[in-house]
Amino acid sequence: MDLLEAAQILAAGVAAGAINTLVGSGTLITFPVLLAFGYPPVVANASNTVGLVPGSVAGAWAYRAELATQRHLLVRLGTTALLGGITGAMLLLVLPDEAFRAVVPVLICLALILVVLQPWLSRKVRERREASTGAARSGPLLTAGTSRTGLLLTTGIFGTSVYGGYFGAAQGVLLLGILGLLVPATLQQLNGVKNVFAGLVNAVAAVIFIVAGTVSWPPVALIAAGSIAGSLVAGRYGRRLPDPALRAVIVIVGLTAVVRMLAA
Repeated sequence: MDLLEAAQILAAGVAAGAINTLVGSGTLITFPVLLAFGYPPVVANASNTVGLVPGSVAGAWAYRAELATQRHLLVRLGTTALLGGITGAMLLLVLPDEAFRAVVPVLICLALILVVLQPWLSRKVRERREASTGAARSGPLLTAGTSRTGLLLTTGIFGTSVYGGYFGAAQGVLLLGILGLLVPATLQQLNGVKNVFAGLVNAVAAVIFIVAGTVSWPPVALIAAGSIAGSLVAGRYGRRLPDPALRAVIVIVGLTAVVRMLAA
């Protein structure tokens, strides 16, 4: 790895950490960069996951004020996120590399669609929250949910965590959509919860990938350092960034990754 390559991976880590903290699509930045430098898709995905774990922790820390009243939900669904992440990571290791190569372009396209649709999804979430009467805005998130809502929430978190353990691009967008539709809370509170769940999924998947020996450590170290910096900056200042520009970058990078994989 030469100095220019290292600088580009580090910069991608900074961007991914910031994007994951604010939106949840950072993998669409770092994964294509690793592919461009010749890393095999499964190794690139595993290394990317491990590298982004410190950034996930930093992102959750940046939202600690919003998380102060959400411990009940975190405890209740944290195990669900962990089990989903384990399932997804094991699928990545058990399924053949050809399956990953075939399904990832589809997953990236799905992730890009979700990123593009996020403004519409966020608007629907706000409309639902404003239409709800008697919902606590600052108390524990799951105080009056029906058993049906709880089942839908648990199922949604598990399914999203399986996806996150397997690949993970736009995992945060999925989590925000599910939480926003089913949980009465402010969007900033939900974003903090999203950061915790995504961090749990990435962490448990990272442990599995390390044990399995599918990780390349030089890019892991660079992505980790960059993602910490990006997450902390985004947690403090990132809400000032224009969302359309951020989404445009994600879509361009994601489409580039799809083209590269299909052409390989």
